Amino acid sequence: MSTAAILAGGRARRMGGLDKSHLVIDGRTILDRQLRVLHDVVDHVVIVSSDTARFAEAGVPVVSDVIPGAGALGGIYTALTLTQTPVLVLACDMPYLTASFLRHVIASARDADIAVPRTADGYHPLCACYRPSCADPIRKRLDAGTLKVIDLFGDLHVRTIDPAEIAPFDPDGLLLLNINTPDDAIRAERGRDRAHSPQSS
Repeated sequence: MSTAAILAGGRARRMGGLDKSHLVIDGRTILDRQLRVLHDVVDHVVIVSSDTARFAEAGVPVVSDVIPGAGALGGIYTALTLTQTPVLVLACDMPYLTASFLRHVIASARDADIAVPRTADGYHPLCACYRPSCADPIRKRLDAGTLKVIDLFGDLHVRTIDPAEIAPFDPDGLLLLNINTPDDAIRAERGRDRAHSPQSS
């Protein structure tokens, strides 16, 4: 059994508060693109959001944060409290993730607490797999008010997926694009003519 959690609790300040999960890329919202991919990868999908009504039509369970206001780390913790299986965690603003890559991320966590991609931009902790062993260390950090996700990595066994390992899954450099700014949205739109769609690989 496997579970994926889409974290949709951010305020998107750099996007003027826009709901990034509902941005349309190549005719489909990012949320729809992610759900189509995830249904080919995992057994269960859940959305973690403080605004559950916004995702009422998503067709998957929507849950509020166990600890409100705890950011992405709180969202990861919430997802881990829902299951005893590893959880694939995704930010809601990544339109070009593929099934093949996400399967690789999950498989990479078999012998580690966390499997996380790392590119020249750094770690991508919101496209990573977290095992149940992460729950207690995360809770301790939440209770202490230490909310930066990558700081957690020093407490656990992390399997890093490096650029050379990512490259075969990412021929056009868009795989791990997340939309934080209007320029990112433009870049995502320009990538719509890719040779393959997210759910087909």
